[in-house]
Amino acid sequence: MTARDLGLPDRYPAAAGLPARVLIWEVGARDGLQNEPTLVPVGVKVEFLDRLAAAGLRVLEATSFGHPRWVPQLADAAELLRLLTPREGVRYPVLVPNERGLDRAVAAGASEIAIIASATESFAHRNLNRSLDAQFAMFAPVLSRATADGLRVRGYLSMCFGDPWEGAVPLKQVLSVGRRLLELGCDQLCLGDTIGVATPGHVGAVLEGFIRVGVGVDALAVHFHDTYGQALANTFAALCAGVSCVDASAGGLGGCPYAESATGNLATEDLVWLLDGLGIEHGVDLNALVHTSVWMAHQLGRPSPSRVLAALGGSSRTTNPPGHCS
Repeated sequence: MTARDLGLPDRYPAAAGLPARVLIWEVGARDGLQNEPTLVPVGVKVEFLDRLAAAGLRVLEATSFGHPRWVPQLADAAELLRLLTPREGVRYPVLVPNERGLDRAVAAGASEIAIIASATESFAHRNLNRSLDAQFAMFAPVLSRATADGLRVRGYLSMCFGDPWEGAVPLKQVLSVGRRLLELGCDQLCLGDTIGVATPGHVGAVLEGFIRVGVGVDALAVHFHDTYGQALANTFAALCAGVSCVDASAGGLGGCPYAESATGNLATEDLVWLLDGLGIEHGVDLNALVHTSVWMAHQLGRPSPSRVLAALGGSSRTTNPPGHCS
């Protein structure tokens, strides 16, 4: 079922002042699956990526080349890239934590990478085993080598809006760390609300801060979690500020293994419904995306938290098997 099936227009007139088109950065296969309690077979991951590409998504963050001991759910990264048949026009960035991860990613054929930095001292220690300042010494050679080899590099910045150990994060600190990542060579800076505590006003203030210090909005992306139900509202605030790249996860999969309060990502279906209602182009077939997320929910044995998926999935929605805690 689609908006048209409900008697609604497929797309509304474009809203004034908003981007004409938004690039959806799909993170379901990496950020979505990294926190699953059981290992997902590599064949299922490959099919998931292929289905997402067929639905019209053009950036699919495929996996992570972190140490298998820390993220065992993605220990099959090299095998996944070997089995994956790339589609023309689709990008498959991968996460790398350090130079060793970069070595493995390049050897596996990756052509685009992402790194994850922290805006706070506490999360830098927990997620990277580094201090806030020392993380840059770890990332500098990764970015230098990647730039020299012509690889695109995205820089994630975690805990931009709040930290479970430190509370509110000073805007000056977020701006300082973000600018340093861009100066090191990141092509794009993605601002992460890792634990989902941001509100639209906060999002607007952070984005305005970056613009005031000379960072163009075209270099910024946003990554929201829906812990307090604010992900869509925060996305709208980012769109109003001119952001045209938004992260989302099919079916709302995801979380962070190093921040227990981090719940699922913004669901891609919910984002597509919002963009359609605003008249913003995105290139995704919502019906195909819904079928893909319902299929993945069955693979995982639990329902999706996506509101749009629940509304449009109909009788195909999955339910919890007896005795399964999700």
